[in-house]
Amino acid sequence: MAIDILIAEDEPSILESLDFILRRAGWTIGSVTDGEAVIDGVRRLQPRVLVLDVMLPKRSGFDVLKTIRANADTRLLPVLILTAKGQQQDRRIAEELGANEFVTKPYANADVVGAVRRLLGDHGRAA
Repeated sequence: MAIDILIAEDEPSILESLDFILRRAGWTIGSVTDGEAVIDGVRRLQPRVLVLDVMLPKRSGFDVLKTIRANADTRLLPVLILTAKGQQQDRRIAEELGANEFVTKPYANADVVGAVRRLLGDHGRAA
């Protein structure tokens, strides 16, 4: 069952917001709420993009990203990293681990949709 976007976010209000704005933009969505579930979700749902929070229970987003980039089947999966405002070090680490895009929370809806569009190459879709 392939989907457009897998969201890995443990904060219910943020997950609900992301789910809403990305569905409204026309994409199919799946979600997981902890780091261990991300790898299984990627394998099972085969998303076109992963939206990955840095701070997840059980396994950090950085650890998940490292695992994704080390696996031949998932190393090319586009990953959008979400992190808390002011965490410049998180951005540097995410870039070193191979993140494709980076959005800081709190985020503007247009920033998230724009980043996902760039990763999917869906420039013609309306938000």
